[in-house]
Amino acid sequence: MTKPLRIALAGLGTVGGGVIRLIDANNALIARRAGRPIEIVAISARDRAKDRGVDLSRFAWVDDTTTLAHHENADVVVELIGGSDGPALALARSTLAAGKGFVTANKAMIAHHGLELARAAEKAGAALKFEAAVAGGIPVIKGLREGAAANEIARVYGILNGTCNFILSKMEAEGRDFAEVLAEAQALGFAESDPTFDIDGIDAAHKLSILSSIAFGTQPAFGDVVASGIRHIIAADIAEAAALGYRIRLLGFAEDGPHGLFQRVHPHLVPVSHPLAHVTGATNAVVAEGNFVGRLLFQGAGAGDGPTASAVVADLIDIARGEFGPAFAMPADALASHAPADSGDRRARAYVRFTVTDKVGVLAEIAAAMRDAGVSIESLIQRGAMPDGSVLVAIVTHEGPERSVAQALEKLRGSQSLVGQPIWMHILS
Repeated sequence: MTKPLRIALAGLGTVGGGVIRLIDANNALIARRAGRPIEIVAISARDRAKDRGVDLSRFAWVDDTTTLAHHENADVVVELIGGSDGPALALARSTLAAGKGFVTANKAMIAHHGLELARAAEKAGAALKFEAAVAGGIPVIKGLREGAAANEIARVYGILNGTCNFILSKMEAEGRDFAEVLAEAQALGFAESDPTFDIDGIDAAHKLSILSSIAFGTQPAFGDVVASGIRHIIAADIAEAAALGYRIRLLGFAEDGPHGLFQRVHPHLVPVSHPLAHVTGATNAVVAEGNFVGRLLFQGAGAGDGPTASAVVADLIDIARGEFGPAFAMPADALASHAPADSGDRRARAYVRFTVTDKVGVLAEIAAAMRDAGVSIESLIQRGAMPDGSVLVAIVTHEGPERSVAQALEKLRGSQSLVGQPIWMHILS
């Protein structure tokens, strides 16, 4: 065994505590696989007095987290603070500038500043690793960056947020509405007290932009991801989808083509024959389609102390072995800058749900708007009146350009027949 790889750990929340426990529990196995021991030598967090359930007295405590980059005994800094900017970004910049390896679970920072940090890592000859930033313990970044490196990836998509998947699959299993299940998810710790980043698709968009960059060799472009979430899905949508042979899942979907890079997070109707339809609870799953390897499915726990700590320590083992290359699978200057693709040109089937007043002529108004926009209706379902007197109307379209559906909904904007905004979901082909 050579000298240990010495770690400075910033952030002692759920994942930080998990990293300490994992290294303690598997230290001998880790040393054998890494070729040398991995040891934590310094730690930092906001509250020194907080009981975290692990013995911290053996580590040097540093009050100013950003100074960990210059700790004389540390070879690598692990950042588990979170946030796209602030102390996390300052620590990343100073660590790489000092020529030390940097490991993070911070998807927001990598989505917003990954290109800058990749260039800094290459300039310094230092490792930049972020397996834990996407899909928790699932080795999807390693799988794309290394296992599928010889393939041209046609598309990458999947369930990237466990909170949303827990809510949707709970609604599906129990016939309950969104607000009620969200409250339960918060009580169980699956959702934050402010769940906006999760339920509005922002968390999944961060992860999708990272996967897109690795899959397609493009610069991370979080600003080009079109994201919407699940807060407007109701139990009736789940029931209609089931009757049609689908299940609703929030999917991140990316595809690189001749007209630009397409990146979107949006609820989809997933055929029950597709593997993603059977991913339930807080599980994540990612599908990548390569031109030689075919369809790859990565599935597992997308969050939690154990799975995320597993990904962090796996990155540390790579660094201990001296096994690291460009952060996004190719040198930063080789990453292409692709314009965002126009979603209006995409051809797909769609599910559109209207809540309407119960009066004569409503269906004719909706059908006329669809006809005038060139949307072909495959099926139309009208259900009985709700307690408030409104009626649900669900339409499934034939395959056609998304622009046409958008135009039909624009024609109906402001209609006195509609109660609230229509809900538009894409159907995964």
